[in-house]
Amino acid sequence: MKCIKSLSIVFLAIVFLMANPNSGSARNSDTYDVLFINGSVLDGTGNPCFYADVGIKGGKIAAVGRLKNKVKAGRIIDIEGKIISPGFIDIHTHAYDRVDSEKVWTGKDEKRYFAPNFVSQGVTTLVSNHCGTSPLSIKKQKDALTQRGIGPNALLLIGHNTVRRYVMKDDFQRPATQEEIRLMQELIRKAMEEGAAGMSSGLEYVPSIWSTVDEVAALVEEIVPFGGIFLAHERASGLSPMWYVPSQDEAGPPNMLENILELIEVGKRTGATVVAAHIKARGADFWGGSRAIIRLINEARAQGVDIWADCYPYNSSGSDGRTVLIPRWALGRNFKEELKKVLEEPEKRKDLYGDIKHALNWRGGAENIIVMDYPDKSYIGKTLAQLAGEHKISDIEMAIQLQMEGDPKRRGGARMRGFSMSEIDIEAFSAQPWTATSSDASISLPGDGPVHARYYGTFPRKIRHYALERKAISLENAVRASTSLPAQIMGLRDRGMIREGLCADLVVFDLNTIKDTATFFEPHQYAEGIEFVMVNGTFVVDGRELTWKSPGLVLTR
Repeated sequence: MKCIKSLSIVFLAIVFLMANPNSGSARNSDTYDVLFINGSVLDGTGNPCFYADVGIKGGKIAAVGRLKNKVKAGRIIDIEGKIISPGFIDIHTHAYDRVDSEKVWTGKDEKRYFAPNFVSQGVTTLVSNHCGTSPLSIKKQKDALTQRGIGPNALLLIGHNTVRRYVMKDDFQRPATQEEIRLMQELIRKAMEEGAAGMSSGLEYVPSIWSTVDEVAALVEEIVPFGGIFLAHERASGLSPMWYVPSQDEAGPPNMLENILELIEVGKRTGATVVAAHIKARGADFWGGSRAIIRLINEARAQGVDIWADCYPYNSSGSDGRTVLIPRWALGRNFKEELKKVLEEPEKRKDLYGDIKHALNWRGGAENIIVMDYPDKSYIGKTLAQLAGEHKISDIEMAIQLQMEGDPKRRGGARMRGFSMSEIDIEAFSAQPWTATSSDASISLPGDGPVHARYYGTFPRKIRHYALERKAISLENAVRASTSLPAQIMGLRDRGMIREGLCADLVVFDLNTIKDTATFFEPHQYAEGIEFVMVNGTFVVDGRELTWKSPGLVLTR
């Protein structure tokens, strides 16, 4: 990419040099561990790129400027025609959620600590323990990761769901008492003292479904003195939560707008920095809902509420693509036999049809639900709507037929994936200056089972698909959303920008070739165009090759 040459760029360069007096004026005696020369710098702020060399020494960015003829370096890397930017910060992951001892991954699985699917796409720092799930002891988790060694840096959260279950045991289908809230507060406070960066919630999951806004706010108050961040998995991402079944649950469940209003209320009460996790408008009947959500957030921000969001750049949710359209109540243990009995009873059959209709809509409609695996291989890759048309039956009847004629051991009879979000909403959320890029991914290795394409492709896709191709966001702001913005939200002052004295978390990518190659049928494919990735001054990707080194730190704030 050629940098734009204009008076404004010249002015920015002058301002940069004034703010960094050593830039471009390196002494002949200066020696760096690594020197990147002839690159185009996108510094993470959202400003246009500028031409500069970047010197690395002792794990820090030592100099930025015209350096190549003035200094010595242990290694000089010519990145002419390439972009150098801060390493990407993934603000929403499940990378190390399970780690609470050093024996979680052993043998060949030890490679998971390196997090290859993250670093291969340029991620140098990730935030783990989302959606309310974490080990109870942050200290044990931190110690285990530190002793074992990790590829990228990590920030750890304490999970609301974990704490609630520990205090309330199996008696959680109700609001917590004041004494139970006090005990949860103690656990949250202890986690923050042990180094947690904040608290996550999974308000759409058991047991936090039954929590109240008062409970949530009381717990969030405990993280405020530590500068902690509250990252909230919503109570619903559309007009209803994922657990809602019309024939079984009371009408009027929480929706996404009510969820955002609750998060705003928590922010107002506590003064905490709050984040709407993996923000979305899910379900065909809620497409376009981003407008109302954005308006609510902008109004709250104008009133002083410190509210942000993160968003992954895909229109399909669900980690493993196992969409099931038939409700549990109609299947029992013997799927086909139980379903047959339900179909024979008129009232139950009516309820079943209503529930399947709701499930179809919530997942984007039959035309947006694709069969990923089925005993009859001719079905694979077709939408439910296509199959229904071929069989000359309704979408609902097709869903039932998949169960009756498909894999008898699989709920739903087939593995399916729903594309339940609209590109219009994804682009609208991504364009907001308060929305950071995230993957909502776990660590994965080639050879694992089905996973979401976001596990391997999130950050290159944000650049290629949404900035360069769809032009929904500028390249500069796509990089900002992946670097300085998440650093700002999480309070990381030493990362997220290319500035002298900051940690050398860097990524070099080729703008002509950067792209995600992972697909939903073949997700275990590393992204292209990522040339070099540094974590704390050590290469984790060197010349497009993974190094399997472990320079990452468990960061505390």
